[in-house]
Amino acid sequence: MLVLSRKKGESIILQDNIEITIVETGSDQVKIGIVAPKEIEILRKELYQSVRESNEQSSAPAAGLSVLREQLKKLKKKD
Repeated sequence: MLVLSRKKGESIILQDNIEITIVETGSDQVKIGIVAPKEIEILRKELYQSVRESNEQSSAPAAGLSVLREQLKKLKKKD
């Protein structure tokens, strides 16, 4: 991890097209401004992780799927 010290009003440039500026500092908080192309998605890490977890849960197979398959096999055998 790269750690940089910046003061209010100072910036960091990433890849020639993303600028991160320190807007305000407080006792336990730093406000930053980000200028980036519209096609670059910018999310807070906790929101990114929440969305990722939701996507993983929705794509995971249902826990009872194997049980349903077994029940279907039993029904087919009865017919």
